[in-house]
Amino acid sequence: MDITWYGHSCFRITERGQATVITDPYSEAIGLPPLRLKGDIVTVSHQRPGHNYLEAVKGYSYVLTGAGEYEINNVFIYGIAMHYVDQESMHDNVAYLIQYGNLNVLHLGDLAYVPDQSTIEAISQVGQVNVALVPVGGGNSLRAAMAAEVIALIEPNYIVPMHYALPGLRVELDPVEKFLKEMGVSKVQEDDILKISTATLPEQPEVIMLRPQVKQE
Repeated sequence: MDITWYGHSCFRITERGQATVITDPYSEAIGLPPLRLKGDIVTVSHQRPGHNYLEAVKGYSYVLTGAGEYEINNVFIYGIAMHYVDQESMHDNVAYLIQYGNLNVLHLGDLAYVPDQSTIEAISQVGQVNVALVPVGGGNSLRAAMAAEVIALIEPNYIVPMHYALPGLRVELDPVEKFLKEMGVSKVQEDDILKISTATLPEQPEVIMLRPQVKQE
């Protein structure tokens, strides 16, 4: 499985011979370079321009915007309702657990709080989370200390931070260094693409920093 990050909360998740998933495509209105991606399935965590800009994706056949269980071309996706703590908010947040065979990727969207035990158990019942895509920059989502607490509960093999300050981004977020310090990471592994298989999963959780790929496809 290959996971590529395009900035903010947008990833492309691919597996040979399987459907390609694009998560939370953003509008260039947020200040990042315009996206031009191809994918079969688009997941939207909530309805804001930084997360729901479908015009950036070509070729998709399915758009997932809510909680539920989905099977699309042998890819299983579980949408998990994780609403904002602020009850006055007009927007809900949906996390997606994306399952390719025996590998599970959890995209937490704009999660803004530490989930309760029942939610953590619901996630674990689907299977071990191999990759957690975690917002760490605050704003309307997790700040560094809370993100570290969520990770301790989920216990993924890989942690990929997202939704933090980037050059040009017009959303005010904290730098990723706050999260790395909270996690006790002094030397972090950086990659353009995270390539994983069941044979290469680490025994202890590893933080992987993906470089945003602004190259247009």
